[in-house]
Amino acid sequence: MLLKYFYDKSLAHASYLVGCQRSGEALVIDPGRNIEPYLEAASVEGLRIVGAAETHIHADFVSGSRELADRVGAKLYLSDEGPAEWKYLFADQHDVQLVHDGDTFRVGNVKLEVVHTPGHTPEHISFMLTDEGGGATEPMGIFTGDFVFVGSIGRPDLLETAAGLVGSAEKGARQLFHSMRKFRELPDHLQIWPAHGAGSACGKGLGAIPSSTVGYEKLFNPALQYDDEQEFVNYILADQPETPFYFAVMKRVNKEGPALVRELPTVAALDPRQVTDLAQRQMVIDTTSSGDFAAGHVAGSVNVPSGALVQWAGFFVDYTQPLYLLTTTAALDANLRGLRSIGIDNVAGYFDADEVRGLRLRKETYGSETPAELREAIESDRVQLVDVRSATEFAEEHIDGTEHCFLGTLLRSLHTLERDRPLVVQCRSGGRSAIAASVLQRAGFDVINMQGGIEAWKKAGLSVVQGPARATV
Repeated sequence: MLLKYFYDKSLAHASYLVGCQRSGEALVIDPGRNIEPYLEAASVEGLRIVGAAETHIHADFVSGSRELADRVGAKLYLSDEGPAEWKYLFADQHDVQLVHDGDTFRVGNVKLEVVHTPGHTPEHISFMLTDEGGGATEPMGIFTGDFVFVGSIGRPDLLETAAGLVGSAEKGARQLFHSMRKFRELPDHLQIWPAHGAGSACGKGLGAIPSSTVGYEKLFNPALQYDDEQEFVNYILADQPETPFYFAVMKRVNKEGPALVRELPTVAALDPRQVTDLAQRQMVIDTTSSGDFAAGHVAGSVNVPSGALVQWAGFFVDYTQPLYLLTTTAALDANLRGLRSIGIDNVAGYFDADEVRGLRLRKETYGSETPAELREAIESDRVQLVDVRSATEFAEEHIDGTEHCFLGTLLRSLHTLERDRPLVVQCRSGGRSAIAASVLQRAGFDVINMQGGIEAWKKAGLSVVQGPARATV
C-alpha cells in the first residue's frame, strides 16, 4: 500500500493519495481542484488514479473530484447521507457510487469503510482504511475529513453562518457530540488523517502537525473531553473563527458541481493604458508586495499580495462580477490557480505589472508610520485607530481606544468608520493592515498603515489592554 500526503498551505487543506502497488491503482481522498500534483505523484509511483472520495460537500475550496472524473475517468465515492438539500446534484453526470454508513469500497487490496460522522455537515462521512494486501484484518487508520482534526474538531456552525440556515448550528453541534462519542469508541492505535491543519477556518485551534492517533486525541483534544452534551455544545459554538463570505459560494459550487478547468476562458493580457479607467469601475487586484504598492499604485486598485491571495480574495471579490488582476506574467498562472481553488473563475483579464510600471500613469500612495510617530496623534484622538485582526486576537490584547473591524468584513463595515479624520490601520505585524489600507483608500478614506502593527507598538514600550471587540456590523 502507498499513502501519500498533499498539503496546500494557502488553504490549510490536506488530501491523500491511497495506492495499491499490486494492482497499480490509486484513489484520492478529498482532492483539491488542481489535480496535477496527484497525477504527477501517481505517475512517479507507477499508479493509475481510478477513484476519488469526498468526506463531505466542502465549503472552503473547490473540490477536484469532478476534475479527476473528467480527466482520467475516476469513479467518485460521494456521501448519500444527510437530508435531501445536501445531496450532490452532479452525481448522474459521472461514474458515481453514492455511499452510506457501513458501505465499503476498494482500491486494489486496500479496503475503505464508510462511517457516517455528521455534525460539521449533515452528510459528513469518514473512511476507515484496512490494508488487506499487507495481511491486515483490522483498520490501521481513518480519514476524518473535517470531523476530527489534530487537537480540535470540525465546527458545526458553517451552514448557519455561511449558508444562512437558521438553527442549524446547534443541531449540528448536537450531532457532532454523538459523532464524537462514536469516535471515542475507536481503537487507540488508529491513525487519523484529517483534511485540514492549522490556519483553517473549518475549526478552532487546529494543530500544525499532519496526523495523530485516536488514542492521542482522546487524551489531549479539548473537544473530546466532554461527557455532558450541553457543555460540549456551549464549548464548540464559542469563539469560532470568522466565517469567510465565500464559504456559501463554495457550498453551492461543490454541491452543484464545479466548472471544469478546461471549460474556463483564457485570461488574456489587456492594454496597460486601460488600467486606470477600469480600476475606477471594476475590482482590480494588484498582487505585488505591500511595500511596492504603498510606494505608488494605480488609483482604485486593491492590494492583495500573491502570498495572501487565496486567504483574503474571497472576502473582497464579488463572485457575480468580473475581476481583473494586476500581476507579473510569471506569477499569473499561480495566481489563477489560487483564485480558482476558491471558485473565483470570472477573471476577465490581467494587466502586466511590468508594463504598467513603465507607463506615466497617475499613481496614489498611502502613508506608513511607526508606532512612535503615531503615538501622539492616537492619544490625542486626531486619528481613528482601526484594528483589523480577528475578534479573538483583539480580545487577547489591543491598543486602548481602538475600533475593531476585522479585515474580512471591512467592505461591509465602511459605514461604521469616521471620514472626518485620518484612519490608522493596524494588525499584528503590518501585513493585513496593508491590505486594509488599500481597501479603505479605494473607498475614499485618508489612511495610514502602522508599521509593524501591535508587535511594534509593544516593542516600543507602549501599553495594551484586554477585552472583547465591539460589534461593527
